[in-house]
Amino acid sequence: MAQEVRNCEQTKPAQLTEPRNSEEALRSWLVLDQIPRFGMGKLKKFQNLYNAPAHSLLTYSSSQLVDFGFDSAQVKAITSPDWRLIDNELNWLTTDNSRFAVHPEHPDFPILLKETSRPPFVLFGWGNKKLIASNQIAMVGSRNPSHYGKGCGFDFAQGLANQGITVTSGLAMGIDTCAHQGALSVGGNTVAVLGSGLDNLYPKRNIRLAEEIVQNQGLVLSEFRANTKPTPHNFPRRNRIVSGLSLGVVVIEAAIRSGSLITAKYAIEQNREVFAIPGNINNPLSEGAHLLIKEGAKLVSKLEDITEEFQNLNSCVLKEYSKNSEKSPTESLATDKLLDSVDYDVTALDVVIQRSDMPIKVVLAQLLEYELRGLVASVSGGYIKLRGK
Repeated sequence: MAQEVRNCEQTKPAQLTEPRNSEEALRSWLVLDQIPRFGMGKLKKFQNLYNAPAHSLLTYSSSQLVDFGFDSAQVKAITSPDWRLIDNELNWLTTDNSRFAVHPEHPDFPILLKETSRPPFVLFGWGNKKLIASNQIAMVGSRNPSHYGKGCGFDFAQGLANQGITVTSGLAMGIDTCAHQGALSVGGNTVAVLGSGLDNLYPKRNIRLAEEIVQNQGLVLSEFRANTKPTPHNFPRRNRIVSGLSLGVVVIEAAIRSGSLITAKYAIEQNREVFAIPGNINNPLSEGAHLLIKEGAKLVSKLEDITEEFQNLNSCVLKEYSKNSEKSPTESLATDKLLDSVDYDVTALDVVIQRSDMPIKVVLAQLLEYELRGLVASVSGGYIKLRGK
């Protein structure tokens, strides 16, 4: 399109001046967002050619736009926007003071995301607006993870949140859910990015989790209009925002053909760090992470494998991470010997009893306590350790 615009340079209007009021600016970006098959790449070509603000595109006539190479559907979207939809979005924003919208010219638009090749024209938010500028690490993985994967997702998110890092994910079931919950469990920050509108939360089973995120000073984001339904092609778009907001992406249990690997691909394109947690070589869900490691992703076995890559972060952001093993009164109920008797693979009850050398009543009572605290899980054939002491 740049060549067509260059050929029509004589039709260029006078450059519009800034500043405009915030609602007027947002209206312009909402119009741009309605243009089919038109993204930031093409808009940047127009801006670079004319050294003009984005909204000046909306001042051209239909014939000029046709000369520039816009098709009929695009011309109609520019010259005759659906103002009803735009007014609906603006009304939606004003009905709750926890809702907001930012665009690439807005001072609060996240800098890392703006620097990517395809940032959204508008980013809608619900919750703590300050978090879009926070230091974020994304965590992604399978929607049907193993107990091992769930434990890794929860524990690593908990550790990152404890150091003041915002944990970002996609609110999906599985690893995404564990990541958000891990951050919340220690009062940390978490951001959920949706593949649907903020008034059409998906998946429905995680509506309560989204509400909990907002209630605990977290943030839910989407580039889609409030009532947008979740559709398959929305989720790759969501994934590029997850990685674009973040300093790096941690992959836990992902199949070769999965959305998590799409997120990792975006991260590589966006010059982000990519981390992968290895798993059981016999588990198909480990294949994606192992492939990433073969291709150069950093293998992660402990939290420091992630945080050491970001030592340039302001020391006041990264809270001192304590490895103190001192237990709380609740944690003291756990018997080290008994927990050590449970493996990360399925361990039969009689094996646990034999290893711990404890009465069966005591073992069963303690194992129930462990389950309630998320240390072990009861599965067919026995128990699996989810995380250590």
